Amino acid sequence: MLIDTLLILVGFLLLVKGGDYLVLGAVNIARTLRLSPMVIGLTVVGFGTSMPELLVSAQAALKGSPGIAIGNVVGSNIANIGLILGLCALIYPLNVSKSSLKIHLPYLILSVVLLMAVGMTGTIRRVEGLLFLCILIGYVVWQVRGSRRHPDPNAAEQLKEYPDWRFGKAAIVTLLSFAALVLGANALVKGATGWALNIGEWAGADPADMERIIGLTVVAVGTSLPELFASVMAARRHQADIALGNVVGSVSFNVLCVIGVSATISPIRNSDAGFLVSYAVMVGISLLLYLACFTHRSITRAEGGLLFLCYLAYLVSLGV
Repeated sequence: MLIDTLLILVGFLLLVKGGDYLVLGAVNIARTLRLSPMVIGLTVVGFGTSMPELLVSAQAALKGSPGIAIGNVVGSNIANIGLILGLCALIYPLNVSKSSLKIHLPYLILSVVLLMAVGMTGTIRRVEGLLFLCILIGYVVWQVRGSRRHPDPNAAEQLKEYPDWRFGKAAIVTLLSFAALVLGANALVKGATGWALNIGEWAGADPADMERIIGLTVVAVGTSLPELFASVMAARRHQADIALGNVVGSVSFNVLCVIGVSATISPIRNSDAGFLVSYAVMVGISLLLYLACFTHRSITRAEGGLLFLCYLAYLVSLGV
């Protein structure tokens, strides 16, 4: 148990620091491509902070641990919206652009509904994983081309809070950060799986149930820490586009890339076992987010508090 705990702590540390520096390196690389802050949040920052989920779920799928593979993604998505956006809006209300209402948020909702529909069939197959990846690639190409055709004149001003690195330094930091994420993901999966087996044996509970709960909570929150830090810092700097884009990009990436890659490597079986409530909460809190954005064209502090309370209620429902 002590070794498993140490593995989880070391894994968390590597994931947090690796995710933090991966974002910094990726933003500097994206600067040279003249991408807008929203597209940087949707792609570079959102994808960069979601690399822990990708590595954790891919390794869990290879080891035949659907509770970790699915629980990590679903739990992270719920945490991204309820915990992260909720806290960000409490810090500073987030204005929402027309493009977010018309394109980005509907894309998020489509992603989570698609995951629930496919997941409840019982097995997420390779062909479905490939379909998820194709949807993601098409969306990213569309957004990047649009950003290049219509550059944001305020992009440089909005990104001035991020350190300005040369391309070579940014590339090296990005590669080292990715290595830290790989090591951290491996340590976290080993530690979390060990916890599930030990707690299940001690409490007389089904190890599969414990694996699912740990995946939905401990692993999900741990792999969401990079998103939390990136979005909170963006909110403190009044960078609503990056804070919102990070979460929208992370949720969509979690579904389409993390599940897509994991299922392509190895079909995820038992994807419906015990996940109905969590799937429903994921879709429900996504719809609540869209409603909040639609009513005021912003996420107010009250709405942020409501999202945060929904996340706490979800944890209580799991028995945490």
